[in-house]
Amino acid sequence: MKVLFAGGGTGGHLYPAIAMAGEIRKLIPDVSISFAGTTGGIEASEVPRLGYRLHLIPVRGLKRGPSLADLIGNFGVLADFATSLGRAVALVGREAPDVVVGTGGFVSAPLLFAAQLMRKKTLIQEQNAFPGVTTKLLSFLASEVHLSFEEARRFIAKKERIFVSGNPARSFELQNPSLARGRFGLVEDRPTLLVFGGSRGARSINNALLQWLGEITAAANLIWQTGALDFERIKMQVTPSPHLWVAPYIEDMGSAYSAADLVLCRAGASTIAELTNLGKPSVLVPYPYATGDHQRHNARALVTSGAAMVLEDDCLGEQKSGKDILELLHDSERLRAMGAASRKLAYPDAASELARRIITLAEKH
Repeated sequence: MKVLFAGGGTGGHLYPAIAMAGEIRKLIPDVSISFAGTTGGIEASEVPRLGYRLHLIPVRGLKRGPSLADLIGNFGVLADFATSLGRAVALVGREAPDVVVGTGGFVSAPLLFAAQLMRKKTLIQEQNAFPGVTTKLLSFLASEVHLSFEEARRFIAKKERIFVSGNPARSFELQNPSLARGRFGLVEDRPTLLVFGGSRGARSINNALLQWLGEITAAANLIWQTGALDFERIKMQVTPSPHLWVAPYIEDMGSAYSAADLVLCRAGASTIAELTNLGKPSVLVPYPYATGDHQRHNARALVTSGAAMVLEDDCLGEQKSGKDILELLHDSERLRAMGAASRKLAYPDAASELARRIITLAEKH
């Protein structure tokens, strides 16, 4: 059995594919799995590191700005797509996969389309509540489309073979909260806020935390992942405290989640999956420049269910926002209700369920 994954550019598109590939290997140890990606994406380093073959396809994404320069630039992108499609057809012909799985990113479009033209089985896995262009257009010919949010279904014109299976995410086991706080050198019996904005950080969130820092550490613990870009600047502005742990990156994310009563973060699809799988209440700050404003759609799915509250990026500078977060952090009854609502949205078996669907498609002739 052969499976070709097409997706990457960012971890949000790549890691679900890696999770599915790992589950397929557990079920069929002698399976042949390879990936298609670009030289500029995270897959260029991660896929070989994990021991999978990587096929590089040069492809560019459409510019979404309204300017004349963007429109003119897109003619070149379309010309490049034709070249990429030709290379994708050659790759699919050479590899002869039983199933091609698209998880998003620029490379998924030519690979999925090539596979569909060649009458191969294709499965699309969409991470966001607002589906990307590739999912919308290529869902018509896909063998199956798997969504992470029920809310995404209304954006897909095709209605058959659409499933809500969740988003494969990193797996963590929750530990005793007091012991987890101790691992970060924090006071064990204090309510704890976990803040992160991704490996590179989120500058607007970091700047707001600097404003709120005194109030937060006077009443709670703070575990703060600044990201690499802002860490040196922030380190110069904070003083050591038994109520503060700050670093550019959190290696032990399982302990961080375990220690936290509340999480303040962006609303990326992988983060949402982790929060719901763990039943964590959250304050979500959608990244305002995300493609198609998809993070706002992701956040809305949790807010509608009572699992989160939303804080707009341009409101982070307001002192009231910090007070609202602290008030929520000390409202244990509301946090329990939000956590329960979050857990109801979980798909902890998403990776294994999707792996089984891929295997079933591969076995169909």
